[in-house]
Amino acid sequence: MTIPESNHPGRWWHALDDGRIQCDLCPRDCQLHEGQRGACFVRRMVGGEMVLTTYGRSSGFCLDPIEKKPLNHFYPGSSILSFGTAGCNLACRFCQNWDISKSKDMDRLMDSASPLAIARAARRHGADAVAYTYNDPVVFAEYAIDTAKACREQGIRNVAVTAAYIHREPAREFFAVMDAANVDLKAFTEDFYKKLCVAKLAPVLDMLAWIRHETDCWLEITTLLIPGHNDNPAELGELATWVYRELGPDVPLHFTAFHPDWKMTDLPPTPPETLGLARRIALDAGLQHVYTGNVHDPEGGTTFCPHCHAALIVRDWYEIRRYDLSPEGACPHCHTPLAGRFAPRLGHDGKAFGARRIPIRLAS
Repeated sequence: MTIPESNHPGRWWHALDDGRIQCDLCPRDCQLHEGQRGACFVRRMVGGEMVLTTYGRSSGFCLDPIEKKPLNHFYPGSSILSFGTAGCNLACRFCQNWDISKSKDMDRLMDSASPLAIARAARRHGADAVAYTYNDPVVFAEYAIDTAKACREQGIRNVAVTAAYIHREPAREFFAVMDAANVDLKAFTEDFYKKLCVAKLAPVLDMLAWIRHETDCWLEITTLLIPGHNDNPAELGELATWVYRELGPDVPLHFTAFHPDWKMTDLPPTPPETLGLARRIALDAGLQHVYTGNVHDPEGGTTFCPHCHAALIVRDWYEIRRYDLSPEGACPHCHTPLAGRFAPRLGHDGKAFGARRIPIRLAS
């Protein structure tokens, strides 16, 4: 059955002179009348105050490999407990989790759990981290922050999979409890963000630079390449050059394949050749770690030493076929440190979690 809607006190808002309130969580700055919901649908004005209607309610829990987030430089081979809620503060026409992120009647919220219950479940199932994903955790920031704090008390790491469409003040609290983030950089033009996401590019770029330079959160970036919309070689070159200049050459960049979905079913899937070209463009721009995803491309999934170019972590989809790093996370051939977060050994006891996907239930 559907879990009843909650009305947890929301944060990051202020009252307006005309009786409305303004949400200060993200650049949308939604101004709400009594009973009205924001663009994300899950933040609402009730009794003159902001409430979060999805606190403690989830669309489901699943054990995944960390590589699925995707994170290739954050404890490779480890497992992660993934969950999300409902709603989103973007309106991407190509959303590939639309049944969750675009849910408006909350019928997808079929599990419930307190922050402590999630942390304990992660430990019980042997997960090394918890991922806030499926829909954007920005819209359930109160729930995500409380859960992340509970996880840290249990020795569990936290990962945000997000479009980073968030104001600086809530971002300080949100990313302070996140150990890693994969940020979905939708494209590199304002026109794309405006027409296909109903959002703006500039706040995302500002947030990427802030995460990289002002937090301890490990950062990787993903761009879904949509044929005819954001796969122009000139735009890809500008994107890669910006990452190199503003974030640094060692920030991993993932180019992933689009599959027709939601409101863009009239387009073809991304050709593998487009992903290969994007990877070469980014490497030529000076980026050291560029990956391809949603396609079978062993070279595009492999981590190479940035100095001697030895293949250090060989991947086939989400399986790790070879792991050749020193316990300190360096190349064993030339001793160059590899950017990222690495354990002395791969996964658990030297074994990777693999490509398994294990749904679990937390509700009693």
